[in-house]
Amino acid sequence: MVKCAVIGATGYTGQELVRILLAHPQAELSILTSRQNQGIIYGHLFPAFRNLVKNRISPLDYDQVAQKAELAFLALPHTESQTVAYELLARKIKVIDLSADFRFRKSAIYRRYYAEHHFPALLRKAVYGLPEIYRPQIKKAQLVANPGCYPTSVILALKPLLEKKLINHKNIIIDSKSGISGAGRSAVVDFLFCEADGSVRAYNVYKHRHQPEMEQELSRLYGKKVEIIFVPHLVPAVRGIFSTIYVEFLRKISPEKLELIYLKAYQNEKFIRLLPLGQLPDTAKVQGSNYCDLGISLSQDGKRAVITSAIDNMVKGASGNAVQNMNLMFGLEEELGLKIPPIHP
Repeated sequence: MVKCAVIGATGYTGQELVRILLAHPQAELSILTSRQNQGIIYGHLFPAFRNLVKNRISPLDYDQVAQKAELAFLALPHTESQTVAYELLARKIKVIDLSADFRFRKSAIYRRYYAEHHFPALLRKAVYGLPEIYRPQIKKAQLVANPGCYPTSVILALKPLLEKKLINHKNIIIDSKSGISGAGRSAVVDFLFCEADGSVRAYNVYKHRHQPEMEQELSRLYGKKVEIIFVPHLVPAVRGIFSTIYVEFLRKISPEKLELIYLKAYQNEKFIRLLPLGQLPDTAKVQGSNYCDLGISLSQDGKRAVITSAIDNMVKGASGNAVQNMNLMFGLEEELGLKIPPIHP
């Protein structure tokens, strides 16, 4: 059994971690921490877990975590994981961080979009936690930086084309739509029901924090600097991310060849579901699951394509992917605890 601590267990990603780990046959919820509601039984605070999770919410005590856990999931706000990860790693605890604190390889980029990084040496040790790309490295890692939700949906959609260098790497347009849960559990006026219901709106165009994360990883796949236009939107839904990606091929491609490229790239990936050419994914068909559904639509002249991607932002876009990383880090079957069919309707 992997003894797990969830640091920041009362946020949405923390709750989703608890939900998934609770049903995991090789995971034990040993400690749940939060700055709020300390001393309260977790299942009393969140009735969805009534009679299922009897742990009391604890304050964060590094030594106590080290005594009770061998892995810590950090479900903390951005900038708050740095010190926590440092202290836990010093106590020989493996760490999976769900914030952005260790996703960048250069501290200057982190500083530009978030804040000063106080442990730049850890940036070089952290492994970007997308199993479909970094599986061998994750297996040996002590510190894994779980990807952002938008980047997960986009990187998985573009990986086969960039690795084969088939598209114009300076002309990629990404239109992504996310449910409100992606904004977290804090009380913000824009995310109140009366503000969000019936409304679709773009935000942070050209300045979203996930754009440099995408460009970093897409550039590594291509071998040269990749440039994107990324426009995120909030839609009146609780869960889900749907990304529509427009690409231009360097040479005309046939539908058969394009489909074969994706089939070969993902034939052994259990959580990537490639739809038949021309069919489109749907966020409702991945809700509550760790799947990423991909659709490919090719223009009649074979020069352009629209790649569509659907994930549950809380699962494959966050907590489910984190548990997938845990399985790899501890030598478990990668799908363990994650063979969860989508909830539909």
